[in-house]
Amino acid sequence: MAGAVLIAAAALLLALILGAGVLLRGWQGWLELKRLRLSAGLAATGPGEVQQLRARVRILERIALGLD
Repeated sequence: MAGAVLIAAAALLLALILGAGVLLRGWQGWLELKRLRLSAGLAATGPGEVQQLRARVRILERIALGLD
C-alpha cells in the first residue's frame, strides 16, 4: 500500500515538473515574440491604432492643462 502511494506521489511530482517546464518554455517563447515585435516596431497592430493613441494622448493633455 505504501509503495503504491509512493509511486503515485512520484508520478504526480514528475507530471507537475513537466507541466511547469512546458509552461516556462511557452512563457519564454511569448516573451521572445514580444521582444522581436518591439524591436521591429510592430508593437501596435497598425497605423490606425497609433493614430487613435495619439489622439487620446492629446485629449488627456488638454484635460491636464485644464483646457477641456
